[in-house]
Amino acid sequence: MPAFEPTHLNTERLALRPIIAADAPALLAIFSDPQAMRYWSSEPWTVLLQAEAYVDYITLGRQDGSALCFGVTLAAGGALIGTCTLYAFDHRNRRCEMGYMLSRAHWGHGYMPEALAAMLDHGFDTLDLHRVEADIHPDNAASERVLERLRFQREGRLRERWFVGGELSDSVIYGLLRADWHAARPR
Repeated sequence: MPAFEPTHLNTERLALRPIIAADAPALLAIFSDPQAMRYWSSEPWTVLLQAEAYVDYITLGRQDGSALCFGVTLAAGGALIGTCTLYAFDHRNRRCEMGYMLSRAHWGHGYMPEALAAMLDHGFDTLDLHRVEADIHPDNAASERVLERLRFQREGRLRERWFVGGELSDSVIYGLLRADWHAARPR
């Protein structure tokens, strides 16, 4: 698969940029929060080494074309407040999955829908994707609202898909087609 070029995207309030090694402490702060990680598919991080390994993982993903992760920053300040990622690419079918995480201190301000909209524009228009999928925990009402605001359609439920912290969890699957995105997006 072709490598992804380091990409920068800007919105009215945010700047999306590649994650770099210096982001590891900020990533640890975000991904170590038990409340933020409640509906994630792994337990909260506990050591900086986990954040450093994540930086290596997403750097490799960008280089081998398997993942495109953006660090989400406030345009005014530049501090990392979250991530959004396109991954699990099926290039033949022009499809991938999407994941995202936002620091709890920044919840409720509409930052994630804004960041994801910029990433989806890039995915559909630049990367020529046909479909983007997301999988969320059934109890994650905030994430459900974000996806529905972005015009994702709820498509099904996969039973007992994840073991996290000894708890078995279902996944609710959402999908967004390029045509639906373009029909809903103001141009």
